[in-house]
Amino acid sequence: MANIIRSQAEILKKLNIDQLNPMQKEAIAVIGVHSNTILLSPTGTGKTLAFSLPVIDSLDANCEEIQALILVPSRELAIQIEQVIRTMGSGYKVNAVYGGRATSKDKLELKHTPSILVGTPGRVADHLRQERFSTAHIKTLVLDEFDKSLEVGFEIEMKNIIELLPNLSKRILTSATQGVTVPGFVKLNQPVTINYLTETTSKLTFKTVTSPTKDKLQSLVTILHHLGDQPGIIFCNFKDSIQDVSSFLDKNSIQYGVFHGGMEQKDRERSLIKFRNGTNQLLVATDLAARGIDIPEMKFIIHYQLPYSKEEFTHRNGRTARVNEKGTAYILKWEEERLRDFIPETEEADITSRGIRKTKHWETLFISGGRKDKISKGDIAGLFFKQGNIEKDQLGVIELKQDCTFVAVPVSIAKDLADKLNNSRLKKKKVRITILK
Repeated sequence: MANIIRSQAEILKKLNIDQLNPMQKEAIAVIGVHSNTILLSPTGTGKTLAFSLPVIDSLDANCEEIQALILVPSRELAIQIEQVIRTMGSGYKVNAVYGGRATSKDKLELKHTPSILVGTPGRVADHLRQERFSTAHIKTLVLDEFDKSLEVGFEIEMKNIIELLPNLSKRILTSATQGVTVPGFVKLNQPVTINYLTETTSKLTFKTVTSPTKDKLQSLVTILHHLGDQPGIIFCNFKDSIQDVSSFLDKNSIQYGVFHGGMEQKDRERSLIKFRNGTNQLLVATDLAARGIDIPEMKFIIHYQLPYSKEEFTHRNGRTARVNEKGTAYILKWEEERLRDFIPETEEADITSRGIRKTKHWETLFISGGRKDKISKGDIAGLFFKQGNIEKDQLGVIELKQDCTFVAVPVSIAKDLADKLNNSRLKKKKVRITILK
């Protein structure tokens, strides 16, 4: 199960973290000694690390079964948590199971039983029905973003899963919103609550933009030209609305990516990769992007369509002004549209000035080899520097996956690089290198 087990100090050193923030310090101390904990903290404050460290500390290196189960409401959050825990290099195996990918992949990974299993309720419940892993040694249950996980759509599956965990001794619930009722089947008796939700609200600025037209599309483009070359998210309520926005951005030659639940899982992941590495500076998304995805700090979000609930408004806004940064949430409303009670009235934003919106700078290359081929980021960099003859500042973000890799390079050299490096050898594998469409 476990290889060389690293201490908490060794893990933090590997992550290049000199000091934990106050929330993380308190969470680690509380989770370590209490059976039931509720952790409330804004998006982007490091909750995954805060609960993962004490979970890892509680594991038994001699046990060859799953000992901790982390349930999450979205595929992206499952992938993100798996990646964070792997990066920690604790010595314990972690795997994520989720809908949208072949069950056969899950079955293969579960044969080499992890110590920590991360998953969405539907996929975890399915594996339990098929008795693909034992629950006898699961002592820790984490419900991350529990306000979403405990919604009506998940409640039956959550209840069924928890009923099959007879030996739980620790429950950890995390969220970026408060006021959610925890159902009795969770058996969260006398929890200790850690609440940091008021810590960063003052760094978020709200600005209203009033559109003279009901579709608000021209006003959206005016905001984007005003903001210039900054990364941000445009939130819509429906995927049909995303299509309308996309068509208008195309007409105005504005580069963007899209993200919504109607996309194939592979396409969703690749859209986020291109957003993270700067290939796309804008993401047009539904509320699926409001939580549980791994994306960088951004200066703004735009409510192109106003959210229906306070919780989603809060989570959308949590994508900017994270940790110690400042950010702006633009509320785009039609002049005859009434704001919902939870949306603050603010003065009208001045968007008459135009920023500099650069043409696309980065392109993403796909490489058909990854971790399972023993390929490292250093191998990738070496190939691009030595055989690609590029300069250090021409190599952007490298994202290494299990069976493939994505590399950001300048648009101006992307095609030539792909042609030159295609069918190169990395370790013992001949890899295809193409531009990611």
